[in-house]
Amino acid sequence: MNTRQTRRPGTVLFVTGTGTEVGKTAVTAAVAALAPSVAVLKPGQTGVAPGEPGDAEEVGRLAGPHVTLRELARYPDPLAPETAARRSGLPPLTAAEAAAEAAALAADHDLVLVEGAGGLLVRYNPAGETLADMARATAALGLEVEVLLVATAGLGTLNTTTLTAEALRARGLTSLGVVIGSWPAAPDLAMRCNLADLPTAAGAPLLGALPHGAPDTPSFPALAASALAPALGGVWDAAQFTADHA
Repeated sequence: MNTRQTRRPGTVLFVTGTGTEVGKTAVTAAVAALAPSVAVLKPGQTGVAPGEPGDAEEVGRLAGPHVTLRELARYPDPLAPETAARRSGLPPLTAAEAAAEAAALAADHDLVLVEGAGGLLVRYNPAGETLADMARATAALGLEVEVLLVATAGLGTLNTTTLTAEALRARGLTSLGVVIGSWPAAPDLAMRCNLADLPTAAGAPLLGALPHGAPDTPSFPALAASALAPALGGVWDAAQFTADHA
């Protein structure tokens, strides 16, 4: 039986995290690697100088040449986009600009992945617009919009996951599920317990766990298939994974 979730062509999936350095780019790349018609949009890239590869290029390196890559704004300082834009003197990015680009990509791809910077409510401009506002602006254009949450494995993740889930619900955004961005080879007690508790905190199913060091794996697409659930194109089984680490 084919258990993979089918979506309307042109779906836009926003990938956000419970904070910085949680594995958003690796998870974005994993989802992209398993999608046959996919574009990846990085609205605001910070901490990367002109000419240097950013998160979008890293997704392309991991997922393969079939992925269409777009970056809208780049700021050299490793700060929140609004702060980095202000310090650089470059124009900030608006939610409308990001939504328009996502819609343009959705016209030619079955799936568009939009990777945020940091967490859901990080500011992109002086008006206070966030990735959540970009998602809402994209939905207002008539596109199917979902949000994928990337969380850490260990102690503290339940609180940040719950807060992000509440922020999504308050804005009328649908959470597709949660993926653990980096699962260690030797998980501690809190990590093992969190496998059962994260779906409750997120109000959405657990859809994968990328092993620690996943971006260094030679065959990344194969790893992606084994680490993501059928809803994201893989074969990973949350119930079995949780039972194995009980």
